[in-house]
Amino acid sequence: MSSWRRDFASGLVVVIPILVILTVVNYLYSRIVGLPFVRRLQEPFGFFAAIIIFVMLIFSVGYLMRTTAGRLIENYLDAAMNRVPLIRVLYNASKLAVETALSGTEELQTPVKVETWPGMRMTAFKTGKTTADGREVLFMPTAPNITTGFIIEVDTSDITETDETVEEALTRTLSAGFGDGDENRNTGTDISAGADFGNTGNIDSTDK
Repeated sequence: MSSWRRDFASGLVVVIPILVILTVVNYLYSRIVGLPFVRRLQEPFGFFAAIIIFVMLIFSVGYLMRTTAGRLIENYLDAAMNRVPLIRVLYNASKLAVETALSGTEELQTPVKVETWPGMRMTAFKTGKTTADGREVLFMPTAPNITTGFIIEVDTSDITETDETVEEALTRTLSAGFGDGDENRNTGTDISAGADFGNTGNIDSTDK
């Protein structure tokens, strides 16, 4: 992919989620301000009332998502969004942006490469955990839906360290490879997708 296309894709991954979030917030705020009892309040009381209602709405949705019904709704929404090629990238980018802004990416350690087949590597993330026999536990996300993936146990000798940041690796995975900002770092074939690891020999995988 040419440089300008990579730059455009990388910029799109950053800008679109921000626009989506701002659009949603603006829509909700406009609807709340338009409520009859909010309109009757004089400034600045109307503004504060809208903010309070908005915060209560967010907390209510968050509480619902912790229930069984909420998880079913979230799973259905994820499945529906991931069926549409363009929408799924924007949806997952927006979801990642919110999760990163709230909690950061500290839970994801250094991104690494794992050679699953000769000459073919996949992106994974260290979890900071090891098994009883000394293997490192890695999380290998699918692309472009990074909320699913595989938990794999790999020998240290089969892991290739990189100089990538978590954000760079996530951007590439989230954009299905189109958002890679540094082509020189990819010296092998790199894929991040669900696969059958039965013939890899060196890797034990468990579907997350």
